[in-house]
Amino acid sequence: QVQLVESGGGLVQAGGSLRLSCATSGRTFGNYPIGWYRQAPGKEREFVGGFSWNGATVRYAESVQGRFTVSRDNAKNTVYLQMDSLKPEDTASDSCAAGNAYGGISSRIQDIRSWGQGTQVTVSS
Repeated sequence: QVQLVESGGGLVQAGGSLRLSCATSGRTFGNYPIGWYRQAPGKEREFVGGFSWNGATVRYAESVQGRFTVSRDNAKNTVYLQMDSLKPEDTASDSCAAGNAYGGISSRIQDIRSWGQGTQVTVSS
C-alpha cells in the first residue's frame, strides 16, 4: 500500500508557476503508476497527468499539455507536478494518486487505489 501527501499549492497570478510535491511512503513506491488529478469548484475530479509504473509512458490532459510536467524522484519517494503558465481555469484542489502495482497510466478514477489529501491551487486573473 502507498500513502500520499501533497504540498506546494498556493495563490498565484495568471502566468505564474507552482511546483507541487507528493511525498509517499512504502518501499514499493517504484512499482506503482502515479498520476495527478484535480477538482475545480463545481466540477468533477479530472485527470491532469501521470506515468505508468516504470515511467515508460507519460500522458497529460489536453487542457494542460505543454504547460505542466510530471516527474518523480524514486530516491526521495516523491512525485512532482511542475505547473507553468497558470490560468484562472487551473484553480482546483490537486491530488496525487496511485493505481495498481505494475499498471499503466491511471487516467481514470476507477483505476485509483490510493489518494492524497489534496493541495489547493488558486490562480487569480
